[in-house]
Formats: sequence, structure tokens, C-alpha cells
Amino acid sequence: MAQTALHEGVNTRAQPEGANISLPSSFEIHGVTSKLLAKEPSTTPAPPLRVLDNFKGTFVGNGFNTIFRPQSKATPTIVTNNPTIGNPDNVLELNLTAETLAFADALGSVPNRGLADQGDIFLSGVPYVQTISDITNPADGKADGVATGIHFEPGLWMRVPASTKNPVQVETLNRMASIPHGTTINAQGVAPTTTTPGKPNIPAVKITPFVIGNPSQLIIFPSQTATNTNTLRLPQDLTKFINAGTITQAILDDPNTVLRNANNGKTINKTSTIHIQTNPSGSQLGGGTANIDFLVGPKITPAAPNAHAVQMEATFWIAEVSHKITVPVHALGQGPLEIAAPSPVAGAPAGFQAPSFIVDPSVAITAPKAITVTSTQIQYSQTVILNFAGLSWPHVSVATLIPKDPIKVSSTVV
Repeated sequence: MAQTALHEGVNTRAQPEGANISLPSSFEIHGVTSKLLAKEPSTTPAPPLRVLDNFKGTFVGNGFNTIFRPQSKATPTIVTNNPTIGNPDNVLELNLTAETLAFADALGSVPNRGLADQGDIFLSGVPYVQTISDITNPADGKADGVATGIHFEPGLWMRVPASTKNPVQVETLNRMASIPHGTTINAQGVAPTTTTPGKPNIPAVKITPFVIGNPSQLIIFPSQTATNTNTLRLPQDLTKFINAGTITQAILDDPNTVLRNANNGKTINKTSTIHIQTNPSGSQLGGGTANIDFLVGPKITPAAPNAHAVQMEATFWIAEVSHKITVPVHALGQGPLEIAAPSPVAGAPAGFQAPSFIVDPSVAITAPKAITVTSTQIQYSQTVILNFAGLSWPHVSVATLIPKDPIKVSSTVV
């Protein structure tokens, strides 16, 4: 009899129906050549994806989002307790999140034509769709509230091979994305060439705003103190979240704490790290952001944006995780089993996810048998800088994601 398989630690009640993405059957991009115009078959072999080869299928998980929102006098955000401290030009929104990140098949061989002495290069990559929902529950301080969509993002991850003339550049990766609020991004970074053993080294990230153009001149707001209950913040009272450990002062001080906590108890064999940004300094890397007029504001001096997204940088940690699962007694030919990996921490909250596996033994299992299997985990930390009211406001989002569908285990492992 098949095992019942659940993603242990994943909040199934609050997980909304995930996004899906697919390409037409057999669709691939290739350069148009004279042979093709003459109706002769001509294709350039698809370049390797390398680290992007980990981006297959659909991943789900949980995370944490922080954003300082502009506070309008005309349409103000109403909070429960009348705020008595803090600046009335912003509201700090905090979200416990459920996320789906779905990848389509690789695009094939994407030609970029060189000029003069620079030869053509051929890119490879994968399209994706990301959806994020708020599942914050003020009633219990946990990530089990009714799901409310807060983010939708179609995009592309592309591998750009090295070029030798114009420009002289090593292999890079770039992420292109569109955001419904009216922002597009193109972020680029040097492609990783190695993996590091063990867990990822995840540095701290800060949400404190600073004076535009002067990152060292920080402006701390009362809403950044978790125990304050009368500030412009959503949720305003964090007492239940503090007690539940879901939003604490440590997490407000460093949202990447959520990622490090999610790795507790896990056996992580190796990690690849991707870092991308829209405005890399001191290099020839490209990138940038573009915003609609409402976000940028009128073309006056001084500028008066509503929320101008001027910069984005993100780090992705792609890890191989080992799990020990037990295959129960199973007769030969009985059919495949779906077995959930145990949660790495007993009674772990959302964020301590483990995937499930499909096992179809090639021999009879006469006694329970423990085996070791592996899965891919994606973690990321992203910071978008929003400019308004004379300050640059870090908008930080983090998440830990695992494969949504059961992972097929080779029969030779059992």
C-alpha cells in the first residue's frame, strides 16, 4: 500500500493554487540561416545551461517580505491602533508568504549577433513565472492565514557565454522580469564556476532606509521595533508573531535570519551561489530598471516619485539536500510508493520544508529499508530600492523553495 505523501512543514491550507508555465511542444529558438530559408534543416545545438539546469519544474515554499509603502494623505492606510509615533509618510508592511516558482523548458539557442571583430554568441535560458501570496495570520501569529496574492512576475533566466572582443567579458547570468506595478528589471552577474561544500553562507541584510545618495545616513523608524504596537505598520501588533517566532526583532533586523533558520537540521551537501544586480559598479556588466510615470513622478527638480524602483540586487543559493527515507515492506510489482521525507526539525514551522519521493523498488522489500535520496533547494534574498519622500527604502524579500512534485528515485538506489 502506498505511503501517504505530504510536503511536511509546508503550510498546505495557505498554499494557493500555484502558477504554471509551458512552451509549445518542440518549441526552441535558433538562428535563421540561408539553409533555413532554403527549407533545409539548420539548427545550432543548444548551449549548456550549467547552473541554470537546476531550474526545472515547479518549486513551492514559504518566506518573508518587508516593504515600506508610501502613505497617502488622500487614501491613507488605516491601522487598528491610532499611531502615536513615527513618520506619517510611510507604512511598513510585513508579510509571511507562500510562493510558487514555475520554470518552463529551456529556450534552445538564442543568437546575439556580433559586429565587426566580435563573433556571434548563443545564449541559453529558461522562462519562469513567480507568484507570491500573503498568508500572515494576526489571529495566531503564524503563516496560516487566508492567501492574498501580492506578487506576480513573469521572466527569464539567461546564461550569456563569454565574449572576447566587444565586450571582453566572462560568462554571466541575467534575470529579466516584469512587475505588475509598472517596473521591469534586467539584472546581471558573473556566472558561478564552482560549488561550495555544505550549507550556504548567507550574510545579513538590512531594511533600514537611508537618505537618497547617501547609504551611510540611515534613518531608523519606530515601526522597525517589533515590540512597538502603535506605529504605522501592518501587522501593527506583533506580540503573537514574536511568541510564535515568525516575526521577531532578529528577523526585522536581518530578514535573512529566516533563510538561515530554514536550513537548521538539514543535510546540505553543496551549494551554488548566483548574485545579480541591476546597476553593477566597476564592471562592464549591463542591467537596469525601468518604471512607469506614476512610480517615477513628474519630471521636476527636486524629484517627487511615488515609489521609484531604482535598483535591485538578489542572491540565489541552489543547494543539494540529502534526506533519509524509509521504504516499507513492498511486494515486487506492487507499484510505486510516494514517501515524504521527514521534516528536518520536529514540529518545525513553515519554512522547514522537505519534499516527497517516488520509489518503485525493482526487488521485493521484505523489511523496512532506509535509503538516502537528494533534492534541489532554492533560496533567495532580494532587495529592491524604492525612492520616495527623500529616502531610499529597502524592500527585502526572502524565501526557501523545494520541488512541488514528488522526485523519482532510481530503482538502483533501493
